[in-house]
Amino acid sequence: MTTPFTSVDAALLEAGRVRASLDGPVLTVTLDRPEARNAQTPATWRALAAVGEAVPRDVQVVVLRGAGASFSAGLDRAMLSPGGIPGEPSLADLVAAGEDRTVTAIAEYQRAFTWWHRVDAVTVAVVRGHAVGAGFQLALACDLRVLADDARLSLREVQLGLVPDLGGTKPLVELVGKARALEIAATGRWVDAAEAERIGLANAVVGTDALDDAVGDLVASLLAPPAGAVRAVTSLLRDAATRTADEQLAAERTAQAARLRDLAGLS
Repeated sequence: MTTPFTSVDAALLEAGRVRASLDGPVLTVTLDRPEARNAQTPATWRALAAVGEAVPRDVQVVVLRGAGASFSAGLDRAMLSPGGIPGEPSLADLVAAGEDRTVTAIAEYQRAFTWWHRVDAVTVAVVRGHAVGAGFQLALACDLRVLADDARLSLREVQLGLVPDLGGTKPLVELVGKARALEIAATGRWVDAAEAERIGLANAVVGTDALDDAVGDLVASLLAPPAGAVRAVTSLLRDAATRTADEQLAAERTAQAARLRDLAGLS
């Protein structure tokens, strides 16, 4: 049975236009601003960061969606205007406040993106329609990505004279390699669903009508093995790229010993 996720203040979620609900071990997070193609604001990022801080230990899978026809059109362009978004500092304000203030603000924004690779659960982005800029980076933040065949992804920051700064550059390089990542990020071109699957950005691409069923099947497959084993292998693989071969072997030994203790009832 699906229930609202009450561990985060409802007003914070509403301000960020984010919904969150629990269905047993599955937490679903939805960007809920379909009239603006789920364009993101600092309020969105505060809400997402708060959700990340409150994910319960017994949640095994976190599913990220966008309401409506698009996953997320990225940054709300009003942030780039002189007046900015009411109640929020504009980018011009941050620049005028000095480099330290700018860097501090970006670090706060990044908190909405970094927890998806750190939370003790498998995270799955469900992408249909546009995933642009911050939207693309949010999809990249997740462990797995399931795309509808109408999905189109782009890091558009360079077109605005900016760089991707919300954590997307590292997973992009890890998924497609440095040369391909540079070409995608430096041109800001569109990557369609078929190419995304071919180059490793998408775990699966399905028709829009089949998207919910495909995600449901994937979630069921992730829930089928013992939860501790999935958590352990997720941790091993997330950190593998930063370890040497010997360090990874040591991590495997330690993780397996813990699993054996757990299976023997000694944990």
